[in-house]
Amino acid sequence: MMTSRMRRILKKELVVGLSTLVICASLGGGGLSEGHAQDGIVKGIVLEDFSKPNEKGFPQDWEAQRSTVTAHETYMIQEEEGQPFLSVKNANQRVYTKQFSWDPKQYPILTWRWRARVVPEQAEFIAAIYPSLDVDFMFIPVNTKYLWSVAIPVGTVKEGGMFSSTEMVIRSGAAPLGEWVEERINVYEDFLRIHNHEPAEKAWGISLLGGPGVEVDFGSIQVHEE
Repeated sequence: MMTSRMRRILKKELVVGLSTLVICASLGGGGLSEGHAQDGIVKGIVLEDFSKPNEKGFPQDWEAQRSTVTAHETYMIQEEEGQPFLSVKNANQRVYTKQFSWDPKQYPILTWRWRARVVPEQAEFIAAIYPSLDVDFMFIPVNTKYLWSVAIPVGTVKEGGMFSSTEMVIRSGAAPLGEWVEERINVYEDFLRIHNHEPAEKAWGISLLGGPGVEVDFGSIQVHEE
């Protein structure tokens, strides 16, 4: 028969054991790290899902290239079937964030969704995304402009200058109008080829731009291992 003293000892050992398990889990022994599943396979890192609007509907931690007032009027977070996205209407400037911090060498693949909704006949381009993987000696972002053009063929590259980005057309034509399309770009390899040097250990940020007169949406932006 178990005595009272034996029951007290057993209870104490059980409590200590459970406490040890809780401490191990809190230190990461049983949790998930960012972008990783339980089997250790990297799923990717969500840089932005546009789920956090400020009081004006503008994405938190983003800034305007020039006019904050105009940016708040042209870039606004909306929701469709429970999925948030950034709606852009008749933009005349970029918006950008410096909050994104990832190792472009470890996560070289950038993916995002966008959707053209209204494209005027005179429109030259629909939208662009500028991943900035470094800054120059004047702390100006070093980026590449990935362009959704209206008529310029896919694969066209236009070299940039001191104050302009190298432009790469990755999609051409308004079709499929009103439908989401996803892009997948190796930004690390493109940076090496264009700039002839390694990017910074941590990426600087990303800019987005909608075309004049165009209505276009941006969805989730992520990075992945190759």
